[in-house]
Amino acid sequence: MSAQPAPVAETGYPWPIETARLDNGLRVIVSEDHSAPVVCVNLWYDVGSRHEPEGQTGFAHLFEHLMFEGSLHVGKTEHMRYVQGAGGSLNATTNPDRTNYFETLPVEHLELALWLEADRMGGLVPALTQETLDNQREVVKNERRQRYDNVPYGDAWLRLLPLLYPAGHPYHHATIGSMEDLNAASLETFQAFHARYYAPNNAVLTVAGDVTPEEVFALGDKYFGMIEPVPDVAPGPHGHLPGPATKPVRQTVTGAVPAPRVYLSHRTHPFGTAGYDAITVLAAVLGSGRGSRLYQRLADGARIAQPDYIGAYGVDLAHAPAPLIVTATAKDGVDAATLEAGVAEVVMSMATEPVTEAELERGKALLTTSWWRQMSTVGGRADTLSRYATQFGDPAAAAYRLPQWQAVTADDIADAARTLSPESRVTLIYEPEQTAPEGTEA
Repeated sequence: MSAQPAPVAETGYPWPIETARLDNGLRVIVSEDHSAPVVCVNLWYDVGSRHEPEGQTGFAHLFEHLMFEGSLHVGKTEHMRYVQGAGGSLNATTNPDRTNYFETLPVEHLELALWLEADRMGGLVPALTQETLDNQREVVKNERRQRYDNVPYGDAWLRLLPLLYPAGHPYHHATIGSMEDLNAASLETFQAFHARYYAPNNAVLTVAGDVTPEEVFALGDKYFGMIEPVPDVAPGPHGHLPGPATKPVRQTVTGAVPAPRVYLSHRTHPFGTAGYDAITVLAAVLGSGRGSRLYQRLADGARIAQPDYIGAYGVDLAHAPAPLIVTATAKDGVDAATLEAGVAEVVMSMATEPVTEAELERGKALLTTSWWRQMSTVGGRADTLSRYATQFGDPAAAAYRLPQWQAVTADDIADAARTLSPESRVTLIYEPEQTAPEGTEA
């Protein structure tokens, strides 16, 4: 195991970063910060829904649940009990690109967190039972009902992805996956999926807080060093697409929604590229807060959109052109066609009406505030370092994200806006169901 410091840009990441790689391939990152006696342990696995082959959608997300259900030396639900009993908090998330698990707790319990993470990395499969699998499948089904199926507009993301990305593309399906695939898979199929990806040489362990690199590297080797690597971990499928879409796509959904809602979306550039940095600043100018163009022109000006349901944002996907999504919900009496025309006009204004200096400064200020809010906690810093190590091979690359946003010019935004043409647009419209007047038949 060898350790080395990583270079840090002054403006983007002012805490030290040191890295090491265990003999089994696990990358270990330490960011030392003695301002408070707390520590965050953050583990990123390079597996998300984009890695799921046909017939196995939803597997990565299901393992987010299964990895809290016991491992070789930790009983069912005991992982949460141990961390919370030590005064800590914990969670996990899955997206198309990765799965991460994290705990923040008093620094004296660092060893506990590392032992727990190592035990479920190397000891989940022997403890996985049919009963546990069946229980968590039901949990995921209930999550889908609560978050997607039974919520107004809740399935928008599930609909947008297959409209944005062609069949067979790794981003074509959502992380929640297909309930049919989850139901059809056997225990052995799930065990094989775990064995393929949840390995030390396919993971990044980041520890941020009141620790020293030497301490963390020694404990990392103690708890993770004996876990065998997986030979030839399969890389994620290639997500390259040759530029923007060449024809528009539309879908209209009529359902139990309170008002018309419009989503306009475009494939842009992968997260981490200069093109996506320009899209990120464009989205802040276009749709972030009361000072944004969308708000000023559609909520305050034309008064066709509800102030609380208007915005623009990029989805930070790193392995294919990431989507920009622009959305608005109609005010009472405004139909979907009027709202769509208004949103489209404001989007196109980003190319035809130069962004003012005030707009640019405001957008960058919002992004700067968001960045430092993320960096203000050991949990946020640990997650950021894990991300850049996993997706770009270098945790210190996180230092350049904020300076790259700050370098975006009004001309860069106009160039980016010119790629958001109607010919490459995905449009998703929600329309309320028409109810018959009282006393008449529907």
